Amino acid sequence: MTPPKHGTGPICVNETPGRKAYCTCGWSEKLPYCDGAHKRLETGCHSAKVEITQPGELWICQCHRSATMPFCDGTHERPA
Repeated sequence: MTPPKHGTGPICVNETPGRKAYCTCGWSEKLPYCDGAHKRLETGCHSAKVEITQPGELWICQCHRSATMPFCDGTHERPA
């Protein structure tokens, strides 16, 4: 089992409407999107699936502590 890998800041994406699967394990080679690494590495995580209804800039959490996962709420700026 591989533990999740946590980043130090969010990833900004100009998102388009549609169903998205964001990585929550940190091991995806297509961050911030899930590529199934959580299954291959047996991280115990799963992707965060959301429906995006409006195009625009989104900040995707990489510290994995946000209360609004998969979106950043600034938690990475506070001590763990």
